[in-house]
Amino acid sequence: MRSALAVAAEAVRTGDVPIGALVLDPSGKELARACNAREALGDPTAHAEVLALRAAARQLGDGWRLTGCTLVVTVEPCTMCAGALVLARIERVVFGAWEPRTGAAGSLWDVIRDRRLNHRPEVVGGVLEDEATALMEEFFKTHRL
Repeated sequence: MRSALAVAAEAVRTGDVPIGALVLDPSGKELARACNAREALGDPTAHAEVLALRAAARQLGDGWRLTGCTLVVTVEPCTMCAGALVLARIERVVFGAWEPRTGAAGSLWDVIRDRRLNHRPEVVGGVLEDEATALMEEFFKTHRL
């Protein structure tokens, strides 16, 4: 999580919300890392999780399945990211701050563990929550009207 927090801080330089994500292979080796880049890329889908999933899939070179991998992200994934990580067959999701307004891993929705889906990753939330929350709060002090 500390590595994901360091990656998240990189997003601030481009005006993006400071969210960082890592994908780890089944042995714990880092496959990919990314920060939010919606502003930098002008792409509404350029969330840290989606960018990290794409990079990890390229790194593995085994198609789109990330079976056995772990996604570590500083903030609870939104519905788009939750859907993407489920479809990528991520084994485990570890996140820092809960996001009660948009979270889809137990806060507002629980897309990741929906019983109707054929793949339900393990979810571990609240890891270094205070640090992840502080990073977001500091950003939004100067970026919200």
